[in-house]
Amino acid sequence: MFRLLEQRYPYAHCELDFASPLQLLVATVLSAQTTDVMVNRVTPTLFERWPTAADLAGADREEMEAVLKPTGFFRAKTDSVLRLSADLVERFHGEVPGRMADLVTLPGVGRKTANVVLGNAFGIPGITVDTHFGRLVRRFGWTAETDPVKVEHAVGALIPRRDWTMLSHVVIFHGRRTCHARRPACGACPVARLCPSFGEGEIDRDKALTMLTYELAPGAAAPTPPPGPLS
Repeated sequence: MFRLLEQRYPYAHCELDFASPLQLLVATVLSAQTTDVMVNRVTPTLFERWPTAADLAGADREEMEAVLKPTGFFRAKTDSVLRLSADLVERFHGEVPGRMADLVTLPGVGRKTANVVLGNAFGIPGITVDTHFGRLVRRFGWTAETDPVKVEHAVGALIPRRDWTMLSHVVIFHGRRTCHARRPACGACPVARLCPSFGEGEIDRDKALTMLTYELAPGAAAPTPPPGPLS
């Protein structure tokens, strides 16, 4: 199933824009309860104004809140960024550590965020268990676990470690675009013939094709037709 998803989404990648481990770490924290597209709209202003962890830690709270307001829960997110940045400065000389054991000691950073940073900023394989990933691997029958850490370990035992980061990308892409939470587009799914949950959603191919969705930046166009095999 993983290889079929790779064929459908050869362009799968981290959809948060970043130019450094710090930018990715902060962007991932900001992505809670909002879209990656929205985060990508505010981070250029955020990092232009406060480019380093020390700059972020010393930012004026009200000014940062104004920048982060479009992402929602902006007061809590401002507090998270300030605390996270201060801890990076105090304990890691302003640099983002490249080890899971260190990352998860930072305020507001769990294994999911740590794996995003390790896999995409440091090239260290990791499985990112977000809501899409957890939903899909249960539909695939890979695990019945609901706890994200248990899901991570269960799936990690099935897939070679070298593939963990790309696995995360293609599964999340598939969850966002095809295998929707309420009504998956089963008829347009590249792994339909292997999926034990086939039939939970729309099985007619033409109707399913109309259900494919893409989280797009302003001005971007969705691939038409969707790339990769449909069955």
